[in-house]
Amino acid sequence: MAGRYSEDEVRILEALDAVLRQPGVRPVIEAVAARVEQKLASDTDATLAWEPVPVDIYGALPAGIRSSWVFVLRANTTSGAERHPNSHQRMVAYRGSGDLQAWAGDAWQTNALVSDPGAPLDARWVSIPVNVWHKPVMGAENWVVVSFHTALADELIEERGDPATDTNLRQRTYL
Repeated sequence: MAGRYSEDEVRILEALDAVLRQPGVRPVIEAVAARVEQKLASDTDATLAWEPVPVDIYGALPAGIRSSWVFVLRANTTSGAERHPNSHQRMVAYRGSGDLQAWAGDAWQTNALVSDPGAPLDARWVSIPVNVWHKPVMGAENWVVVSFHTALADELIEERGDPATDTNLRQRTYL
């Protein structure tokens, strides 16, 4: 991971990774993921579904982490370009795999992620700074991810639009 992220960012990702491995966390994430998968299954037009995770289940989180989410992304789709103008996002492939692409100014940069707990940290996690356009591209199976944000759950803003021109912006909150 050297070179891709600063030492401070690597420490945050390592801390989040350790938090997800704590006893008692996995059953909560699994229960949330099951509900979110059911939401996605019941809405055949949706490309993704989500639910916030109470941050108190994790115990101590790195400074600045204010919300956590489970997203289930539908197989063989992309949900399109989005960014968060008020939050730094850290995301891990929890079950399945996909490509969380980030806009690099003139092209999409691939960040292929897998859920194998034995894989290197940068093969499972991605860090997306504030205002960076990103889009998930899913493979042949639904992709379950856990996301950590610096914005509170009820304040997290998603913007959609055209990353090449920064136009046609539409904002919403997830809650």
